[in-house]
Amino acid sequence: MAKGKQMLYTQQGYQELVDELHRRTHEEREKIKNDIAVARSFGDLSENAEYDEARNDQAKNEARIKELEELIENAVILDESNIDTGVVSLGSSVKVLNLDMNAEFVYDLVGSNESNPMDGKISDQSPIGAALIGRRSGDEVNVAVPNGTVRLKLLEVSRTQG
Repeated sequence: MAKGKQMLYTQQGYQELVDELHRRTHEEREKIKNDIAVARSFGDLSENAEYDEARNDQAKNEARIKELEELIENAVILDESNIDTGVVSLGSSVKVLNLDMNAEFVYDLVGSNESNPMDGKISDQSPIGAALIGRRSGDEVNVAVPNGTVRLKLLEVSRTQG
């Protein structure tokens, strides 16, 4: 397989990829194989919606397996033991005060493939993540976001709790 673009992951993010790959190659493949066998037993495959759906599921699963294998092959795992907990970096957990809303938020800075803003995991390449990198507790930053500017005060920096 050709070397793709290397992506940085926290140990937890990398483990989630490995776990998903294992689940898809073992449990999902077996389930889909059984679904195809059951659908085949219904007879005429040319008008068999269950068979078509099982084959589509199989194609999607195999595509995701290929994607996961490539992500894992090109993953670079962040050595979190080297993180200076006083400075925001990938693998940091930060508590910020939005000065405009007077509300506190906690974000974990992760690699772009791990980001999930709904879970408080933001990419180091997102506007807020990029603005926080290299900052320390007490720093204030103005972040350009799609709907204007957000003023944040960094209250606390720690290592992400996996």
